[in-house]
Amino acid sequence: MLQRDRSGLGFAVGKEPLPSALAAHGVEVLGTDLGSDEAGWSLSDEYARSADHLFHPALVDQETFKRNVRFAPADMRDLCEFSTESFDFVWSSCSFEHLGSLQAGFKFVTEAMRLIKPGGVAVHTTEFNVASNTETWESGGSVIYRKMDIETLDYMLRRNGAALESVDFNPGAHLHDIDYDYPPYFTHGRKHVKLLLGPHISTSILLIIQKGNSPPNE
Repeated sequence: MLQRDRSGLGFAVGKEPLPSALAAHGVEVLGTDLGSDEAGWSLSDEYARSADHLFHPALVDQETFKRNVRFAPADMRDLCEFSTESFDFVWSSCSFEHLGSLQAGFKFVTEAMRLIKPGGVAVHTTEFNVASNTETWESGGSVIYRKMDIETLDYMLRRNGAALESVDFNPGAHLHDIDYDYPPYFTHGRKHVKLLLGPHISTSILLIIQKGNSPPNE
C-alpha cells in the first residue's frame, strides 16, 4: 500500500507520525480525530484539530505533506459520512478500545471494512489481555480484548467478506514480557512491554484484516 495512487483513512490519529510517513510514499491520506476533545486527549498531547498537527518534518517535506494529507473531524462510532469502498486501507492505533465497550469496538472494526476497496486492508492495534481469557474490562473508558474476543471478531469479519490475518497470541517469555510495569508507572526501573491495568495485564496487539475481492452478496 505504500505507493502513489493509494489512499488511506486514519481514525483518532492524534499527533501520530503515520500520516506523514505515508504521505512521504505518495499515499493520499485523510487523517481524522474527534470534533471535540471531551475525553481530554489534548492533556497528553494526543489530540489533533487540524492537518498541521499531523506534520512531522523529519519524515516528509512540507510540500509533499500538503499535497497528500487532509484532515477532517470524525466519530468512530458513526461512519455513515464516509463513502463505500473509497479507500485502499484504513487504520487506527490504540483507539477502538476507547469506544465504550467490547461490542462498540467490534462494530467500528466491522463497519470500517465497508469503506475499503475490494482487496484492501485494515490495520488496527488495541489492548490485549495476556493473563486471562475470561475476566477483563468489557465496558468503560477503556476495554481490554481477550483471545476469545479477537477470535469472535474474525468470525464476524468472515461473515462479511473479510478475515484477520493469522494472529500471534503468544505473549512471550522474555524478561521484558514477564516484568510488567504497574502503578505508579515508570517508577520501578522495570524494562517492560506490558502494563498492569487494574487487575489485568495488558499489551498491544496488531490486527491486519484483508478484504475480499467482492461483496458477500455477489
